[in-house]
Amino acid sequence: MVATGKGASQGVLIKGGNALENAHKMQVQTVMFDKTGTLTIGKPIVVNTMLFSNVSIQEFCDVAAAAEVNSEHPIAKAVVEYAKKLRQKYGSAMEHVTEPKDFEVHPGAGVSGNVGGKLVLVGNKRLMQACNVPLSPDVEDYMSETEQKARTCVLVAIDGRIAGAFAITDPVKPEAERVVSYLRSMRISSIMVTGDNWATATAIAKELGISKVFAETDPLGKADKIKELQMKGVTVAMVGDGINDSPALVAADVGMAIGAGTDVAIEAADIVLIKSNLEDIITAIDLSRKTLSRIRLNYVWALGYNVLGMPIAAGVLFPFTGIRLPPWLAGVCMAASSLSVVCSSLLLQSYKKPLLAQDTRGTISYSNSV
Repeated sequence: MVATGKGASQGVLIKGGNALENAHKMQVQTVMFDKTGTLTIGKPIVVNTMLFSNVSIQEFCDVAAAAEVNSEHPIAKAVVEYAKKLRQKYGSAMEHVTEPKDFEVHPGAGVSGNVGGKLVLVGNKRLMQACNVPLSPDVEDYMSETEQKARTCVLVAIDGRIAGAFAITDPVKPEAERVVSYLRSMRISSIMVTGDNWATATAIAKELGISKVFAETDPLGKADKIKELQMKGVTVAMVGDGINDSPALVAADVGMAIGAGTDVAIEAADIVLIKSNLEDIITAIDLSRKTLSRIRLNYVWALGYNVLGMPIAAGVLFPFTGIRLPPWLAGVCMAASSLSVVCSSLLLQSYKKPLLAQDTRGTISYSNSV
């Protein structure tokens, strides 16, 4: 109770004792991170557009925004916002984006819908292949060029033909590299899992120092990757923020949701990082270790009083010394046993979250106190 209360004050909402115990008792060996909104800031922006048809740039953006308007994905919001800014730039501000008919979300791939009588697909290469949309060499070249710059390429197809593409970037969180580095020092490996393409995912993973990547993975695929690791005896913690991450959060031994994420992800997780700061992952693991250590210490206190007090109260020393524990003193010792355990637990109130700091040599230092 003390630890969960202290965790909440430090920005880590722990849903009960099981989550706190699992984070330490099961010895988390791997932390699996979602990319968009978890390792990255979660506010992607469109940095470039490319047309592969005769459609105008305004019409292209409006059609894409209309198809994406009902999606909750950060990339979809970036496309809608870009279309609005483009309309404002040309003096015809768009108050409302037209909603598509037959809107459908393709998990880990994109969305589709009927916009103005045209079938519009907005998503990645896997979505286009699934819907039998051919990709010309020009499209392939643009995708390759975009991915080499660690940007996400979002393709837009209208009536079965690629109309254009967006290049979208989402900066990584400033603390992400430090957290991955410190987890490595704790002998906890980091894995990135994303529905994004391999090239972009690999580039971002390299920037953060993550050696293992699962890319182009749908929501159920994320959960399957966790189960594969668990079958090998690896204890896995999952960190995510979106609806797509909820199956993986449930499948993981310890699920951690970003506080700024969706309600579904927060509900599915065991631990919520209220401030959306990745450093709180280390706080959660460190607090769990301190708490379990305190529990063991409490057992020592409680057992110590009983192991010493009960034989004396039973008169084991009386034949030799004439000493016998009076009932009133036995009662005091029993109360003292409970009091020592409570006071020991309350010492967790002095817990301070780990401090990660970048020193002048570029290495990471770590300190904590309790």
